Amino acid sequence: MASDTPPPDEIQVTGMVFFGYHGAKSEEKSLGQRFTVDIIVRADLAPAGTSDDLSKTIDYGQIFRVAKEVTEGPSLDLIETVAERICAGVLALSPQAEEVDTTVRKPAVPIPGVLTETAVRLVRRRG
Repeated sequence: MASDTPPPDEIQVTGMVFFGYHGAKSEEKSLGQRFTVDIIVRADLAPAGTSDDLSKTIDYGQIFRVAKEVTEGPSLDLIETVAERICAGVLALSPQAEEVDTTVRKPAVPIPGVLTETAVRLVRRRG
């Protein structure tokens, strides 16, 4: 049973870049754009660290696959929804994943102004 405090151990898969068609504006849905995704998974990694056994951790490749499937998948209006689906998918990978911290960045925002990017960061815990 998970405690109220997430474990201090983390798996970080950051700087993933995907091309998707998410956004509320029609040009975002038709032209698409680049999205950057960072995922941090908090889990007790001591069993994996002491055993050198992949089955006792969460496979980085599977984390990447979830992010890719969601971000390159069907068009959504909000990056909040993209991040929510990534969190749910990563938590579903393994009961070892106690908390998922996902940031989705959208560098090309169609608004009249100068900015580097917009981003949404969601933190979801098991249960």
